[in-house]
Amino acid sequence: MNRTALALMLLIAPLSALAQTFTVTFPKEVSSQPLDGRLLLLLSTDPSDEPRNQINDTPRSQMVFGLTVDAWKPGEAATVDATAWGYPIQSLKDVPPGDYTLQAVLNKYETFHRADGKTVKLHMDQGEGQHWNISPGNLYSKPVKVHVGRDGAPISVALTETIPPIPNKADTKYIRHIRIQSEALTKFWGRPMFVSAVVLVPEGFDQHSEAHFPLIIFHDHFVSGFDDFRTTPPDPNLKPDYSQRFHLAGYNRIQQEEAYKFYQQWISPKFPRVLIVKIQHANPFYDDSYAVNSANVGPYGDAIENELIPAIEKKFRGIGQGWARFAYGGSTGGWEALAVQEFYPDHYNGAFAACPDPIDFHEYMNIDLYNDKNAFYLQGAHKRVAQPAMRDYLGHTLITTEDNNAYELALGDHGRSGEQFDIWQAVYGPVGEDGYPQPIFNKETGEIDHKVADYWREHYDLEAKLEREWATNGPKLTGKIHIYVGSDDTYFLNNAVYRMEDFLKDTKNPPYGGEVTYGPRAEHCWNGDPTLPNALSRLHYNTMYLPKILEQIQKTAPAGSDLTSWRY
Repeated sequence: MNRTALALMLLIAPLSALAQTFTVTFPKEVSSQPLDGRLLLLLSTDPSDEPRNQINDTPRSQMVFGLTVDAWKPGEAATVDATAWGYPIQSLKDVPPGDYTLQAVLNKYETFHRADGKTVKLHMDQGEGQHWNISPGNLYSKPVKVHVGRDGAPISVALTETIPPIPNKADTKYIRHIRIQSEALTKFWGRPMFVSAVVLVPEGFDQHSEAHFPLIIFHDHFVSGFDDFRTTPPDPNLKPDYSQRFHLAGYNRIQQEEAYKFYQQWISPKFPRVLIVKIQHANPFYDDSYAVNSANVGPYGDAIENELIPAIEKKFRGIGQGWARFAYGGSTGGWEALAVQEFYPDHYNGAFAACPDPIDFHEYMNIDLYNDKNAFYLQGAHKRVAQPAMRDYLGHTLITTEDNNAYELALGDHGRSGEQFDIWQAVYGPVGEDGYPQPIFNKETGEIDHKVADYWREHYDLEAKLEREWATNGPKLTGKIHIYVGSDDTYFLNNAVYRMEDFLKDTKNPPYGGEVTYGPRAEHCWNGDPTLPNALSRLHYNTMYLPKILEQIQKTAPAGSDLTSWRY
């Protein structure tokens, strides 16, 4: 073959044939059994940390390439090549040649035989809150320096390390723990399933055994404790960090200062004695269940409302009646606070929802799921415009919706990324024929499935639910709905709030009697305090709604209710 013909063949050959490839193995010492999971190959140019701690949905993210493995045997080589889905570079063939730090991680899957007859493979949370890079039992390789070339020999790496278990946290004077096996969830998932809670008990809880307390659910992502509660002054040796989000130096010290101030308020003589609860309901899809029943995630609403909360109130002497229960939270927690108030209107006496996840799917961030054809692009006459999923406080786009979903596809197919868009479709959507969540849109093209959107509207569009049910549930919700959001929310969550406010302002028989408030120029997660910047107000959830809660109790508690035993 002459040189001209060879050169022509190289030019027309698929680029993937020239891409760097990698082989990954694991020894019998880390697992003698075949494994299922998502194999993640990571490349980094940032020497500040391990690559597994540098993958995220921000512009700072390093590279990840994902491959699903089934019955992967010890000693058997899995090949990661140009066909693996990558982020923020989609394929290994497009990685610039150069020097990188290489690491591989296996996010292990467990097989579930669900009560609906479906068999699925998913990663079960191991007490870390569905974070693949720190999940106990996951395998990983030690970081190594490599040179990546377009036509280099395959690079081999072995998963020799196992992430260790997370120790349980002990009870303290103020922070207690409870964990129960849920009958409803165990039946649904076909294996023992647990829900837990971290409970902040009031000053004098152990001494005042006759007292019973109002219960406040602080909805949040998975947390292992109350980081916003600190019984000691700030650490004098704390090395100040810098908050990229709030453009503040020493934000970690500010957080410790505010946590200590809260403790001082908590133990003060006139502070209301209440129980504040953070629920732990990480599941095979996400760090949080969204606190409702759903076809894919299971009956978490029933597990929390009918099993966990009664157990909490029994163990920690809750009053145990709807007039004495409240919910608040931000973002995911904001959606949950509003959702449980709607789905269980008699169980709660008020919801305080800050920067809630989309509460009207006409404004799913900035996507209209009911009328738009594509989730990624605004289609014009002769061009299309990429739509943002995240912005900074000045409105600069940080990631597009398409990129956000490419990130999730790299971490897991079939909705198994453990990230935001995937949990939304798991909670809100129907089960697909394969047993995994039916996608709301194609994660590669953005094309919206409007039949699935109709299912979402019928079951989990909170604004649509309010409209449908106001004639019957409106009287149960009067004075209970409180929503707070920044007008420049990072994820465009203010858009859906505008639509719900339009409905609430027009409610009659009865009027809703609550409040919807906007923070001018405030981004995620503004929670309703106009006197403080967002960086501080977000640290005050446990105190800023209490005056409104006490007022609601005084107005609505039935005659003869216990309004005194908890006011010592």
